[in-house]
Amino acid sequence: MSDVREVTCRPFWERTLWFFVVLGAAGAGLAVVRVANRGELLDVWLGVGLLLALMGLAALRGVAARVSADARGLHVRTLPRRRSVPWPDIADLRVHVRVHRSQETRRVGLVLRDGRKRLLPLPHSGWSAADPDFDAKLNALRALHRRYGAPESSHVPVVTYRTAGYGRAGTLALCVLLLGGAGGAAWLVPNVASDERAWQSAGPCAAETPAGELGECLTTLSAVIARTEAAPSNRARRSSWLYFTDGRPLERVAVSREAAQSFRPGDTVELTVWRGDVREVAGERHVWREHVPGAGEVAVIAAALALAAGYPGALVLLRLRGRRLPADEVVPSALPFAGALAGTALWLLPLCYLHPTTLLTSPQPIAWAAAGSLATLGLFVRAWRATRVRTPGEGGATGKSMGEEGEGEVFLAARFLEHTDYNPYGFGTHIVLGSGPPAVVPHSGPGRFAAKRIPVERLGVRNVRRARGSDGDTVPRSWHIAELDDAGKQIRLAAAPADLTRIIRELETTKIPAHTADREP
Repeated sequence: MSDVREVTCRPFWERTLWFFVVLGAAGAGLAVVRVANRGELLDVWLGVGLLLALMGLAALRGVAARVSADARGLHVRTLPRRRSVPWPDIADLRVHVRVHRSQETRRVGLVLRDGRKRLLPLPHSGWSAADPDFDAKLNALRALHRRYGAPESSHVPVVTYRTAGYGRAGTLALCVLLLGGAGGAAWLVPNVASDERAWQSAGPCAAETPAGELGECLTTLSAVIARTEAAPSNRARRSSWLYFTDGRPLERVAVSREAAQSFRPGDTVELTVWRGDVREVAGERHVWREHVPGAGEVAVIAAALALAAGYPGALVLLRLRGRRLPADEVVPSALPFAGALAGTALWLLPLCYLHPTTLLTSPQPIAWAAAGSLATLGLFVRAWRATRVRTPGEGGATGKSMGEEGEGEVFLAARFLEHTDYNPYGFGTHIVLGSGPPAVVPHSGPGRFAAKRIPVERLGVRNVRRARGSDGDTVPRSWHIAELDDAGKQIRLAAAPADLTRIIRELETTKIPAHTADREP
């Protein structure tokens, strides 16, 4: 597409959008007529008209969007405004991928010379990973950018949820929200502990107890069950009820489903009332007690929310740590930090449950917390080291082999990412080295069943790099990518860093003459 002169991007469903615009205008007219004739704001047809009007406004926003490009620059038109950006002011064009329910959409983003970033309204791919129209528009825009501008990257940067350029605002907001919930639950712990102690120490009300203090003691009332109502088994959140004869001493009380099934109409029961609420219903065949949340339970909820906030916090930390990486390079996984948080939960949650209010007033919980904190510190130090960004060729890379040096054959987890004659339709999951020529196999051994020999005589190593967003989500974050030349065609080989180094060394040292290229392993 080097001869591209101009590109224009329009909405794909333009006619459908115009239909909704007309429908929205009709809905707005309907709403105006209903208000003018009836003068009522609560009307079914008025609601229908307003709903159609909102749909029409959204469709108008979509149909008004235009993106065009020519020799002068990129021109963007939306409903509220128009703007143009000259090509020299654009540093790069990127692809932003969003995944929703295993479906991905792609949009083009601008990176300006001053560091600002903008998402273009068009082109916009559908719910399919393969969208030829989107690819054609993107290639045309990049061709114009190469001709009239100076792109910073020679390839198409693809920004996904795994890469360094992915936004941090949503993850940071989730972390703050969870921490706020943890703080609110922790603030409730002293009050819950006070109520728990009051309930456990409450005794029966005496005859001379003043009326104002009846709520702090236990009042016992007799009642006869008129009927029961058990919630369906498929609706666990729905309440079950006990109804009392003549509505005395009250009409009904919410109980568990098991209690509603155990009591029978006509049963005489005793109700225990504390602070105006029925806390116990006792009969001959069953006794139901309302669950009173304890301070330990609330403390566990607070600690669990704080630990849950640690995972999005780790995601933000990793992206801050990799802020100098290219936007499309994959950042390390936060799973090591998730493991550290899980290890912390093993000692922190029991401690919070058993000592919700005496954590700093007794030697035993202090020693428990100190030992657990040291263990957590060790786990986080290990996670910090495990998530270090490793450059290609760096020592200490973590590659696990299926065999050892000196053995007959070694099976290494590795994948060619392109369809080739020795990796048809990406069937290979391992590369076998050793007694025979290197080959691609769809298993981890032993044996060379279904092996496809790698034509090492026509392969050359161009570059070794870290994984990018364009390599797909199937490539583990810790793997590196070797860009190989296969008789003029570029292919990618993905493997753990140590395994990739070993495979490349084996490919370079086992090149064979061309007349043996067709020989099977």
